[in-house]
Amino acid sequence: MCALILAVDVGYSPGGAKAAGILFGDWADEHPERVLTAHLGLPEEYLPGEFYRRELPALLKIIEPALPETSVIVIDGYVWLGSEQRPGLGLHLWEVLEERVAVIGVAKSRFHGTPEEAEVLRGTSRSPLFVTSVGLPLEEAKGCVLGMAGEHRIPTLLRYVDRLSRSG
Repeated sequence: MCALILAVDVGYSPGGAKAAGILFGDWADEHPERVLTAHLGLPEEYLPGEFYRRELPALLKIIEPALPETSVIVIDGYVWLGSEQRPGLGLHLWEVLEERVAVIGVAKSRFHGTPEEAEVLRGTSRSPLFVTSVGLPLEEAKGCVLGMAGEHRIPTLLRYVDRLSRSG
């Protein structure tokens, strides 16, 4: 079985959380090979600095069944936070998965102190994405995100998984 890339996201509504994942084989793919979703009850309360506690349980519902065929996981968020390189959602995920698969974080908003080296400009956008990684060198992770399909700032498949996680 070939190793696939898994992009994941979680959306929240008053009724609970929805985790979504898409599996694809190449960074340049425009369409997923497979779509995964899971509906969950109400998540834990958000605690500043502990976002991962709210997201991880939902993400794991999608990741665990796909893990045997996954080589890289792309999350909506950070692996490392700020210039101090504090653990973000991606690092907590990597540790829970016992460092078996690389994790790339792609964030749309700058976290305070995020170094310039995390910035990636796609297409003609003047607004960067912020890429962090573990298990894969940062420059390689940035190259993967740059190579993703789509002309716009947010790659096509990352936009797709975001919409999927927010849909009823």
